[in-house]
Amino acid sequence: MKQALTTWGGWPNCIHISNGEIELIATTAVGPRIMRFGFVGGQNFLKEYAEQLGKTGGDEWRIYGGHRLWHAPEAIPRTYWPDNAPLAHEWEGDTLKLSQPVEPTTGIQKELEITMDAAGSHVTVLHRLINRNLWEIETAAWAMSVVAPGGRAIFPQEEYRPHPEYLLPARPIVLWHYTNMSDPRWTWGEKFIQLRQDPSAKTKQKVGFYNSKGWAAYELAHELWFKRYDVTPDGKYPDYGCNTETFTDANMLEIETLSPLTRLAPGACLEHTEEWFLYKLSLGVDEAGMEKALASLG
Repeated sequence: MKQALTTWGGWPNCIHISNGEIELIATTAVGPRIMRFGFVGGQNFLKEYAEQLGKTGGDEWRIYGGHRLWHAPEAIPRTYWPDNAPLAHEWEGDTLKLSQPVEPTTGIQKELEITMDAAGSHVTVLHRLINRNLWEIETAAWAMSVVAPGGRAIFPQEEYRPHPEYLLPARPIVLWHYTNMSDPRWTWGEKFIQLRQDPSAKTKQKVGFYNSKGWAAYELAHELWFKRYDVTPDGKYPDYGCNTETFTDANMLEIETLSPLTRLAPGACLEHTEEWFLYKLSLGVDEAGMEKALASLG
């Protein structure tokens, strides 16, 4: 396993982790952020906002790109405390721990723990929110991957079950005021919900839902990023019960996973884990073929 400090995107002291097959780069000058994830020498699955790379400090929130940790539900200014300050980082064996300074406006501290397998394409990313206030709070971990343009996100539908044998609903699907279900970027299939990122798009799209399957994928240029993540069937999730959300505009697409809303006593924490896998794979558009290929992953 290669673990090295490097300069990336104008930021010093970034941490490069590679097992010879895949690699990722995390920042320590801002964040916590993972700014690169892909095969060694290959495409970066994570979006980079070139005009913001290398910037630090200030009280303006910057998207930067990459993979980040927020706390839900979304609200301005609470959610948008800028992560522009240096992080503490340490190694615990093969696990990299990144710790953000406590947010002065929320009393919340964010941490990421990143563990890459010694071989293969698997990475575990643990997201942690710690309540550093003197009072109890309620929040949820919100893991957000801002992915590179030009691909498509894929989410599983719940199993088909015939009427009248099954009468109860299978899942909530949550819409935002700007959601247009007739937008051609959406594919509402029998087995999958798909959202295509289109650099020529003029509008934004977002949908959330409860995903009992606990996986999501993003296909980009004949490669596939496949995620598995924690699901709590009896959990109280934000946004009318969403543990999965997706957003897109002309620049990028977001794959967002959430933990249940949790009441945290002073000093307590909550954790939310994603398992990442990379494959050199094109799924095609036939749902039966997609289902067969995806069933063998992760």
